[in-house]
Amino acid sequence: MCGIVAYVGPKDAAPILLEGLQRLEYRGYDSAGLAVVNGKSLKMRKVKGRVADLAEAVPARFKGACGIGHTRWATHGVPSDVNAHPHLDHEQRIAVVHNGIIENADALRQRLEGEGVTFESETDTEVLCHLIARTVKETDSLDDAVRRALKSVVGTYGIAVIDAQRPGEIVVARNGSPIVLGIGEKEMFAASDVAALVRYTRQVVHLEDGELAVLRADGFHTFTSDARETAKEPFTVDWDTGHYDNGGYEHYLLKEISEQPDTVARTLRGRIDDRFHIAHLGGLNMDARETRSFRRVKIIGCGSAYYSGQIGAQLIEELARIPADAEPASEFRYRNPVVEPDTLYVAISQSGETYDTLAAVQELKRKGGRVLGIVNTVGSAIARECDGGLYLHAGPEVSVASTKAFTSTAVSFALLALHLARVRDLSPADGRRICEGLRKLPEQIEQILKLDEHIKTLAEKYAQAPSMMFVGRVRGYPVAREGAQKLKEISYVHAEAYPASELKHGPLALISHELPTVAIVPDDELLDKNLTTLGEIRARSGRILMIGHRTADAADDCVVVPKNETELDPILLTIPLQLFAYHAAVALGRDVDRPRNLAKSVTVE
Repeated sequence: MCGIVAYVGPKDAAPILLEGLQRLEYRGYDSAGLAVVNGKSLKMRKVKGRVADLAEAVPARFKGACGIGHTRWATHGVPSDVNAHPHLDHEQRIAVVHNGIIENADALRQRLEGEGVTFESETDTEVLCHLIARTVKETDSLDDAVRRALKSVVGTYGIAVIDAQRPGEIVVARNGSPIVLGIGEKEMFAASDVAALVRYTRQVVHLEDGELAVLRADGFHTFTSDARETAKEPFTVDWDTGHYDNGGYEHYLLKEISEQPDTVARTLRGRIDDRFHIAHLGGLNMDARETRSFRRVKIIGCGSAYYSGQIGAQLIEELARIPADAEPASEFRYRNPVVEPDTLYVAISQSGETYDTLAAVQELKRKGGRVLGIVNTVGSAIARECDGGLYLHAGPEVSVASTKAFTSTAVSFALLALHLARVRDLSPADGRRICEGLRKLPEQIEQILKLDEHIKTLAEKYAQAPSMMFVGRVRGYPVAREGAQKLKEISYVHAEAYPASELKHGPLALISHELPTVAIVPDDELLDKNLTTLGEIRARSGRILMIGHRTADAADDCVVVPKNETELDPILLTIPLQLFAYHAAVALGRDVDRPRNLAKSVTVE
């Protein structure tokens, strides 16, 4: 969840580290810092607050061609200057930045304190710093010292380490938290996210769990925790700095909402086969015989990815007639699940690094499960772990709240459902119908985006409500859940989602004029039942904002979206809810792109 940047080469490191940290601000953080090797000493600055505050604290003369930087999201110890990274040993020889959680930090701290070490911070990271500092005195090799120190550590980490006695060298290591190497011209970079690298290089290498690397200006070498050399082949990242600019929009979130006609088109490009009316998904790495062998589909993801998985499960059941359900990966990994050989598992993650989802994938693989990944980041850990899958091709998503990646994930599930269905029993006529519906999506999303001013007016009207209820039935329920998620995570307005059919079984007691309801009401076979639910709410003086394909007398306000095929309508019904949450957050003066307490890529438990 934090951000790491490292540089070694002929240039001053500080400006490169600061620029890289700015690129990682979207991941969520509460403090920032950097350290550089100057001669045979370390210079360090760190502050509670933003990267801009750190930049002001760094003096004009802060020389050093080897350095590490960090943005911290607190796990051990409150946000403060002292708890910010990097952390130094007492001799100010070793500096460490760390993402992840050291689970046995308390035991290690007690051991080190017994050996006379005094700690400055409350963090688990400082433990690691002192371990390396003590070990490096026993060996002439920084990478050997890091490798040996990590053998005492239980937990997750992505780290970068510098040594004042070795001014041209950085050691990085990964276990459960991403580290990416960037290869430049006579310079090397490392970061927790390619966003920090693309201004300087597009040639990158991903470390695997249990792998370390030594970076010098003239290159790098990688090895395992038991000192075995590994061979890594660089690949070229498709994204560049333009993907990370806000494009003149007030917020990245609005930019990413507005990009969805293009991102959905990219997700669909080259994947619709008009001859057989099937989705062409070569990345699944499954032939027709294997595809037909599955009797169940299980989808796992976290947050918005989980809600898109619920939409996906509905699509797979409706089109392919295969039992399918979605579950939070964070729960799945802890309940000792029964892994069945005839079940297809699908893992979803925008970043491809979500720790709970990655751990669930690894557990599934350990038990022999067949796992597909739906991710947005090429070369990410989940993409590498899975047997096959789909890339979203949505481009980088900078704002913490997911919008375009959510929509592209739902579209990817529609493609997967079509593929499974046509291999089984879906008729060519129905296959053609779904293909035509998919092709309409980009233009229909464009039509919805033109409702922005109307939705803004409604958001400003409802933004002062202390709480909101979101309801939907069957296809509309995951849409309601995602709508509630968006509203609460960026506006901080409490929101709760319920199946519309469940209102009368308890939640109806909450309905009043002070608690508005957002109702998802598509034109489908359940329209009359949904309208009856609106009547029940209205009879109790509840205010109603309806998202659907028509207006209704029972609703106080309506947003009318274009009609697609019934199975695909949930994809379109989510777009107004994204705009509604965005404008509500702006009206309330929230930090839209970086909501409090949250991070973009959740790489800790």
